[in-house]
Amino acid sequence: MAVLLNPPGETPPAEGSIGEAHEERPDGGLWEHPAVWTSLIVIGALMVAGFFLARIFGLG
Repeated sequence: MAVLLNPPGETPPAEGSIGEAHEERPDGGLWEHPAVWTSLIVIGALMVAGFFLARIFGLG
């Protein structure tokens, strides 16, 4: 029995499969990089904490 070769990126046909091969979504850019959002949140939290520390030690 011959084995059919599929092009790269194509889903091979399966017995009983009714679905078509789907294209992969393009990269979502900034939205799919949680490290960027996490770093922005941490930097913001440190700035707020620094503000309160400056007020505490400035008034003491």
